[in-house]
Amino acid sequence: MAGSRRRTALLLAAVLVVGWLAVGAVATRYPGRLGEVATNDNAAFLPADAEATRAQRLAAGFAERETLPAFVVYARESGITDADRQQAAADAARFATVPGVVAPLPPPIPSTDGRALQLIVPVDNAAGDRTREVVRELRQIAGHGSDPGQVVVVGGPAGLLGDLIEVFSSIDGPLLLVTLGVVLVILLVVYRSPVLWVIPLLAAGLSYALAALAVYFLASSDVITLNGQAQGILTVLVFGAGTDYALLLIARYREELCRHPETVEAMLAAWRGAAPAIFASGGTVIAGLLCLLLSSLSSNQALGPVAAVGIGATLVVMLTFLPALLLLGGRWAFWPRSPYVEHAASVGRLWKPVAHVIARHARLVWVVTTLVLIALGFGLTQLGDTRLSQSELFTNRTDSVMAQEVIDRHYPGGMGSPATIFAFAGAADRVVEAARSVPGVAEVRTVPADDPNATGSGGPSGGAGPGPSPGAPGAGSPGTPAGPPKVVDGRVELQATLMAPADSREAEQTVRDLRVAVHAVPDADAVVGGPTAIGLDTSDASTRDRNVIIPVVLGVIAVILALLLRALLVPILLIVTVVLSFLATLGLCALIFRYAFGFPGVDASFPLFAFVFLVALGIDYNIFLMSRVREESVRRGTRSGVLRGLVVTGGVITSAGIVLAATFSALGVLPLVILIELGLAVALGVLLDTIVVRSLLVPALAYDIGPAVWWPSRLSRMANRPGAE
Repeated sequence: MAGSRRRTALLLAAVLVVGWLAVGAVATRYPGRLGEVATNDNAAFLPADAEATRAQRLAAGFAERETLPAFVVYARESGITDADRQQAAADAARFATVPGVVAPLPPPIPSTDGRALQLIVPVDNAAGDRTREVVRELRQIAGHGSDPGQVVVVGGPAGLLGDLIEVFSSIDGPLLLVTLGVVLVILLVVYRSPVLWVIPLLAAGLSYALAALAVYFLASSDVITLNGQAQGILTVLVFGAGTDYALLLIARYREELCRHPETVEAMLAAWRGAAPAIFASGGTVIAGLLCLLLSSLSSNQALGPVAAVGIGATLVVMLTFLPALLLLGGRWAFWPRSPYVEHAASVGRLWKPVAHVIARHARLVWVVTTLVLIALGFGLTQLGDTRLSQSELFTNRTDSVMAQEVIDRHYPGGMGSPATIFAFAGAADRVVEAARSVPGVAEVRTVPADDPNATGSGGPSGGAGPGPSPGAPGAGSPGTPAGPPKVVDGRVELQATLMAPADSREAEQTVRDLRVAVHAVPDADAVVGGPTAIGLDTSDASTRDRNVIIPVVLGVIAVILALLLRALLVPILLIVTVVLSFLATLGLCALIFRYAFGFPGVDASFPLFAFVFLVALGIDYNIFLMSRVREESVRRGTRSGVLRGLVVTGGVITSAGIVLAATFSALGVLPLVILIELGLAVALGVLLDTIVVRSLLVPALAYDIGPAVWWPSRLSRMANRPGAE
C-alpha cells in the first residue's frame, strides 16, 4: 500500500515537473522582451492631478507636435570662433534630417560671455524609447569637439531621457547575470552540494520567466504600466524572494527527512508546515506592494502591480514546481550530506548557543538590541536632501550631465528650462507684471505664435524648451513678444526664466512664489508648469504618498499577522520591531550615503520605496519564525516553543536574508544613485532583520513576555508544560 502511494506521488510529481518545464520553455523568451513594453517617458512619473500636469495638458494645445528638446552645446574657454559657428550651422542642417527630429531648428543661442553656443533640437515626443537612438545619432554627428580647446556635448531633457533609457536597457543583461551569479554562489556556500543548488535556482528562474510572461502581456494590453525602474526591481525581487521561499521549504524538507523514513511522508509534512508561512509571507508582500496603488505618482502606481505579479508568480512556482522537483530528487539531491532519521539530533545545532543565551538573559538581550536600533535611527539627521539634481542622478558623468554643467557655467541658471505660465489672454499683461515682481525670476516673455521654441512637451518632464535669450536672434525686448501671441482656447503662454538652476531648491522656492503671485491675478486662472514645477509637484506628491501609504501598509500587515498567528499582541510587537528596524536602517544608510559614498541626499521616492520593501520583506522573517514558534508552542509551551522555533529556523532564515540582501545589492551595477541607494537600503535592512531583529530582539521579547504574547487566543492561557523549558 505504501509502495503504491509512493509511486502515485512520484508520478504526479513527474507530470507536474514536465508541465512546468513546458511552460518555462515558452516563458523564457519573455524576460528579454520586457523592454518592448516598458515606458520610460518621463511623463510616466508625473503626479496625475498636480498643477504641473495640468500645465502639460495645456501645453499640448500650443504646438502642432509635442517635442522634447535636446541641447547641443558648443563651448570654448577662449571664446567661440567663426569656425565654431559654422560647425553649429552645419550640424544643425544634419540634425534636421535625423528621423525623430522636428524641423526647422531655431538659430543657435550665444552665451553672454561669448564662450558657448546652444542649439535646441526638438525631438518628437512620440519617439518614446527611440529617443535613445535619436540622441545617439545627434551625438555621433556633433562629436565631442574638433580640437582640444573645444567641447561639444548633447544634453537637455531628451539627452537625459536617452541616458536613462541606456541605463535601463542593461537590466536584461548585466543585472540579470549579476543576480544569477550572486544567488548561485550563496547557494553553493549554504548547501555545499554539487546538486542541490540547481533546484532552487531552477525554480527561481522559472518564477522569473513566468513573471516576465505575465507582466509582458499585462503591459502590452495596457492593464499595467512597466517602466525601467519597475523592471529592474522585478528582477531582483523575484530571484531574492523566490530563493527565500525555496530555502524555507528545502530546510523544512531536510528536517522532515530526519523524522520520516519515506520521502513522500517527509514532503507532505514539510509542505503542510512551510506552505502556510510561505503563502502568508508572499501575501504580505503582495498586499504591501498593492498599497502603492494609493500613490498619486504614476511611477509608484506602476511599480506596485508589476512587483505584485512577480511575487504571485513566485508563490505559484514555489508551492507546486519546487516540492515536485524535491520529491523526485529525494535524499540524493542533498548529497554528500543526505539526511536520514538518525541525523535528527543535528538539526539546528549551530543555533542552540543563541537560544541558551536568550533563555538566560532574555530581558537584557531585547533591551540592548532595542537601544542599538534606536541609536542607529539617530543617523536619520544625516539623510540630506530629498531631491537629486540632474548631475546627481548618475554615478558617472554622462553626456547629459556634462552638457548641463556647461550650460550652468555659461548661461543664466534657469536658461533652457523656463517655467511656463498659461493664463487667459485678457489678463496676460497683469500676469507678466506679477511674475516679474517675484524674486528669482530673471525674465518673463509672451511666446509669439511663430516662435519655433514654443512649448511642445519640452523640459525634463514636460515643461517648455528654452526661448531665445534677450539679445539673441529672434528675441524681442524684455517682456515684449516678437509677434502676436498664440491664443488657444482663450489662453496664452508665457515663459519665465529663473535665475537659479531648474533643479535647485532655490528654483523650487521661486516657482512656489511665482504660483502665489500669478494665482492672485483676477480672471487669469494662471497655471504654472515646466521642469522645476514638475520636480516640485513630484516631491510634494512623494511626501503625501509617504504619509498616506505607510500607515495603510502597517495596517494591512497587522491584519495578515493577526489572522496567521491568531493573536493581537504579537502582531503589534512584530510591527513595532520592523518599524524600529526600518528607522535604524535609514539612519545607517544616511551615514553610509554621506560619509562613505558622498551622495548629497536621496531621491524623493526613496523613503517610501525603502519602507514598502523593507517592511513587506522584513516581516517575512518574523512570519517564518513566529509561525514556527506558534506551532512549537502548542506542543511544548510558549517559552520552550520560542527556543525551539529559533533553533530550527535560525539557519534557513539567516541564509534567506543573506540571499535577499545580496540580490538587492546587485542593483549597484546600474549607475543610478536612486537604485544603488534602494538596493543598499534593502540589503542592510534585511541583514538587520535577520541578524538582530529576528535572531535576538523578537525571540527575547517573546520569551520574556511568555504565554501572554499570544493574547487574546487560548494559547495565551496555556501554562508552559512541566520540564519543557
